[in-house]
Amino acid sequence: MSTFQAPKGTYDLTPPRSATFLAVREAISAPLRDSGYGYIETPGFENVELFARGVGESTDIVTKEMYTLTTKGGDQLALRPEGTASVLRAALEANLHKAGNLPVKLWYSGSYYRYERPQAGRYRHFSQVGAEAIGTEDPALDAELIILADQAYRSLGLRQFRILLNSLGDKECRPVYREALQTFLRDLDLDEETRRRIEINPLRVLDDKRADVQKQLTDAPKLRDYLCDACKAYHEEVRALLTAAGVAFEDDEKLVRGLDYYTRTTFEFVHDGLGSQSAVGGGGRYDGLSEMIGGPELPSVGWALGVDRTVLALEAEGVELDLPATTSVYAVPLGEEARRVLFGVVTELRRAGIAADFAFGGRGLKGAMKSANRSGARYTLVAGERDLADGLVQLKDMESGEQTAVPLAEVAAELAKRLG
Repeated sequence: MSTFQAPKGTYDLTPPRSATFLAVREAISAPLRDSGYGYIETPGFENVELFARGVGESTDIVTKEMYTLTTKGGDQLALRPEGTASVLRAALEANLHKAGNLPVKLWYSGSYYRYERPQAGRYRHFSQVGAEAIGTEDPALDAELIILADQAYRSLGLRQFRILLNSLGDKECRPVYREALQTFLRDLDLDEETRRRIEINPLRVLDDKRADVQKQLTDAPKLRDYLCDACKAYHEEVRALLTAAGVAFEDDEKLVRGLDYYTRTTFEFVHDGLGSQSAVGGGGRYDGLSEMIGGPELPSVGWALGVDRTVLALEAEGVELDLPATTSVYAVPLGEEARRVLFGVVTELRRAGIAADFAFGGRGLKGAMKSANRSGARYTLVAGERDLADGLVQLKDMESGEQTAVPLAEVAAELAKRLG
């Protein structure tokens, strides 16, 4: 037992389960790569002010959950709690929006950090794949991203997820709704912290998960009743495009999400098999975020899907991914000469694109064959002095048990043929 353990609220990814996480990341990013999204990677920490301005000073993320630190030079930094602000900052810094091809389409994958009470599906270190389309206001772009996320989940075999959809209005109609909501909320029986939130960002109160708060919100003003004509038309076009694409969704007028920068389209992917932490991903449009962090006006939309929670959703549905074998061929040498020769064969197989491994450590035949069996290899190569003297190796099919003598010079070609 090691002296050290992973910090509370974190986890290690180890084989064989880590292969599932890699497959989920690949499946989520595949539709993006096929749709013009380029890969971007940002630092694991940023200036604290980037998140305070972008995510929102009243959000739980900024007030309670960010990991912050002060460098030796006095800089205030934070481990990134989400990806959008970092990606937009990087795109602005690199002037990607000035290249003349809008929207700037980007996807990313990485770890994020929030100080939360650990529970199933909620970690202090978690993994996401995200996508951002920067610089264009178009309902087709909102619909595209939702469709690509839906496509990714379905490619994994997930079926029991739902898409919740709402519109949060824009700078024209939201202030009117904000005032009406504040008037309503001020008359409720709420704690002091929630009352402070009413004055800073009243929409966040709608996102409060406490049952006693939700009970009081039954007659709260509905944002849909305050949407301006432009926002109504925009939202209806998103809905129409999703319907035409055969992507089912549910209108959820209380859907707010936990970040202050969202405008107009907001959506969430939920899975009912995950208990209280049912959201597996989500996103929306954030037309004013660029200006919030000092950039030009760049209407944008994006999402982030949780890798951890997607894996939990797969397990909840009993979906087993068809993962490629980590080892297709396992070489077992008997003697020093065979050791040198088969090591060369393994190298040749790997160069030919065949997953191959080797019985390291000079184990005997019995121990080496146990390792071959545990590796999951379909075929085992065995050779001793007599085999090599005849220019042969023994090729054993681990499923049927059939063993065949194959000329040493033809091993790679024979395995390529058998493995397809």
